[in-house]
Amino acid sequence: MTKIRNMEEFAKLSGISRPTVSKYFNDPSSVRAKTRERIEQALQKHEYRPNIFAINQNRKQTRNIGVVVPYLADPFFAEIARNIERRCLASGYWPMLFSAHGDQQLENDILESLPALKPAGVLLAPLGRRSDRAAIERFCKEVPTVLFDSNIEGIGEAFIGSDNVHFVEQIVEYLCRTGEPPCFFEMAPVNPNANKRRNAYVQIMERLGHAPQVLRVEGSGWEFERIAHEGGLRVLDTNQLSTRTVLCSNDRLAIGFLSACYERGLRVGYAEGCTIRVAGIDDHPFSRFTCPPLTTVAQDYEAVSNRATETLFRMIDGQAPADERLETLFDGRLVMRSSA
Repeated sequence: MTKIRNMEEFAKLSGISRPTVSKYFNDPSSVRAKTRERIEQALQKHEYRPNIFAINQNRKQTRNIGVVVPYLADPFFAEIARNIERRCLASGYWPMLFSAHGDQQLENDILESLPALKPAGVLLAPLGRRSDRAAIERFCKEVPTVLFDSNIEGIGEAFIGSDNVHFVEQIVEYLCRTGEPPCFFEMAPVNPNANKRRNAYVQIMERLGHAPQVLRVEGSGWEFERIAHEGGLRVLDTNQLSTRTVLCSNDRLAIGFLSACYERGLRVGYAEGCTIRVAGIDDHPFSRFTCPPLTTVAQDYEAVSNRATETLFRMIDGQAPADERLETLFDGRLVMRSSA
């Protein structure tokens, strides 16, 4: 059997006109039932699978959805992207995933190139502080866009994310209630979420009557674990801790700090014989498998990804209000494990 290379060859071999075949692939319900049955029988007989991407590109409005994240190697974004991908496929859309790898120029290049692929819409998690606001603003005016995770005020039709203040409030109150008040361990912020978490920590500690202590370690970029490990060793070796409880700005930093504690022979946890408590924020997919398992505040990955895709789909269908930017924030969930 000769492999069918394109739709023209399939139409000729099946005895059905090329326009009718094309009409079927754009919308099966648009052809008569008997014709649809003939086409589907021919598809099965000849084992032909059309190039979905080519079909999308020939439509007035494609079924392509762009998904842009800052750093796909970060399991947080990988988990969000996985949920978005499944939701798009289930709704008949074709997701196209891009990672900026923490680089502003690459993020700009992605946004400049995406319109050529004629996406029906885009789900964008911008770099944040490193993003080129003007470039993102130009893109959002051209393509229906929903921002998620990192908000850039006033840009895009909607923003879907997490309530960072609520996250920090839960974990700080818990740590203060169950032991010594925490210090806050961070690196140079890579997006607005980090700033919001630090500011929330300071406000909540002061409200509870405790003196906040912020420890910022050297390092930039997206190698959070390495930065926290190296910075954590310096903090421990120079006795910078004024408390035996450490709250890290995110779980990836907490994983690096746990490694530093292990190297210095410190037993982490709340059980008898433990020297220090360590907690994080996000419920990173690996947090339950650290040693000891990490106390944290869980992101609602499914809720964020579902709401982001639902909002974009409504925009594509013309249901979202054009004169109002939608913002939705989801609460976190305290997850108590052995580290604190």
